[in-house]
Amino acid sequence: YRVYGSFIPLQKSDVLKHLERKFNCNFSDRKNGIFPEVARCRTAIMQKPVPSFHVVYKKHTLTLDDLSTLADQNWLNDQVMNMYGELIMESADHKVHFLNSFFHRQLMTKGYDGVKRWTKQVDLFSKSLILVPIHLEVHWCLVTADNVGKKICIYDSQGNALQKVNILKYLMTEAKEKKQTAFENGWAKIPQQTNENDCGVFVLEYSRCLALGKPLQFSQKDIPKIRKRIYKELCDCKLHEQS
Repeated sequence: YRVYGSFIPLQKSDVLKHLERKFNCNFSDRKNGIFPEVARCRTAIMQKPVPSFHVVYKKHTLTLDDLSTLADQNWLNDQVMNMYGELIMESADHKVHFLNSFFHRQLMTKGYDGVKRWTKQVDLFSKSLILVPIHLEVHWCLVTADNVGKKICIYDSQGNALQKVNILKYLMTEAKEKKQTAFENGWAKIPQQTNENDCGVFVLEYSRCLALGKPLQFSQKDIPKIRKRIYKELCDCKLHEQS
């Protein structure tokens, strides 16, 4: 609770591991007594939140309210999306670039000139993959630009973002601006992936897998566990190995 600010990321296996470390004893045959007690304590503590709890990493600050968007079926907010994107870039040794979640909104409202300075310190053309989280009213999706394979992919759990997103046009303008003429040739747009709920979590897990070269071997049933893992990773300021 001191480390994570809440019991949201706690899994039953975490409780058993903690007890086994603390008492050097196997508690697996006492689950029926342990877990109801954990639930009782969790309910009591949740009524006394710690509003001062926060996580700071580089330019990002997450409050307990931000982290609480990872609970249950809540929608993730921009603060969670953007700090997790930072952790993804770190884990990928900055061969991948995760654009801020506000980028697409600015691009849509103000055009290329509105986001021109966003890449002042970043050479997008040196990256193997560009990840663009996009918020369409009440829905998150992900657009990726594969600079090596020369293709744009859309990962959308509702399958309706294709007509609303045009990252390729932005990249072509950026290429002209930065005089990257070879970049403009050979691109194709390929919409991919259909899932159901928890679109923000899907976007972060897509991003993580794609950035680290992992297969997209997860589904809706894995989302509760993934939410807990993301919460822990944000508090620990690093990505964990997937079990």
